[in-house]
Amino acid sequence: MDKDRVEGVATNMGGKIKEGAGKLTSDEKMRRDGVMDQVKGKIQNVVGGIKDTLKGK
Repeated sequence: MDKDRVEGVATNMGGKIKEGAGKLTSDEKMRRDGVMDQVKGKIQNVVGGIKDTLKGK
């Protein structure tokens, strides 16, 4: 498994936590930041998957 995939999953999970905390505290900026972290994590995961495919894993 490529390190980008691991980091992507971690970023995605952190974003979900941040989004939830933003909703809980009615902090719109924190919620948006959490959603953006999730998008970033998903993209990073896809990039890692492509690297794995190219390496033949």
